[in-house]
Amino acid sequence: MAGVAAGERIAGAVARHPLAWGAAWSLAFGALLVVALVADWPAWADAIVLTAMVGPSLAATVTVLHATPRRHFDEMSSVFGHFAVRYAALVIGVVAWSASVVVGAAISQAIQLAAEGREDEILGTGVDVMLFLVPILVALLWAAFVLRCAWFLGRVRGWGEVPASDRVPPAMLASRPALRRTVIGLAHPGLFSATGLVVAVMLPALQGTHELVL
Repeated sequence: MAGVAAGERIAGAVARHPLAWGAAWSLAFGALLVVALVADWPAWADAIVLTAMVGPSLAATVTVLHATPRRHFDEMSSVFGHFAVRYAALVIGVVAWSASVVVGAAISQAIQLAAEGREDEILGTGVDVMLFLVPILVALLWAAFVLRCAWFLGRVRGWGEVPASDRVPPAMLASRPALRRTVIGLAHPGLFSATGLVVAVMLPALQGTHELVL
């Protein structure tokens, strides 16, 4: 009974100040991540620490955004905002495509020069380049995903720890108000941005050192 009562007290404290508890949780595992990097822990251990750090905020964010219908964003967005976002996405897409063409051609030429005409080495060098670049690209895409979700969170639930009013559907966890309050508090755009971007920075490092010689 004592254990149950203690658990209820902790759950109540988290429900009253979910952002503070979420930030403390993230800072604790952030400090542990620093220890892991200094002590040169294996990559799988770093991945576990990263997952634990971002886990509560990520789970809360997914819960809130999954429960929010898409039409909410149409109601919150102006016509100008709609077209501005689409235009910015189009420009970024064109720039990314152009850069990929140039970088791809440069890498292809570099691989051929590095292999010095030895066809058997061209494939191996190409694989090395891919293993070097893919984690970086995944990290960049993850960072973009995090910032986009954080922007939507700011529109849906605001920036307060426990907003007095929000646009989260009332049906989400309606039968468990304390859990609903905790989830909305943990789905804070600032907390999710901070932890998510740390993951983006660390993703390439999880691969370990990879020597790329061209």
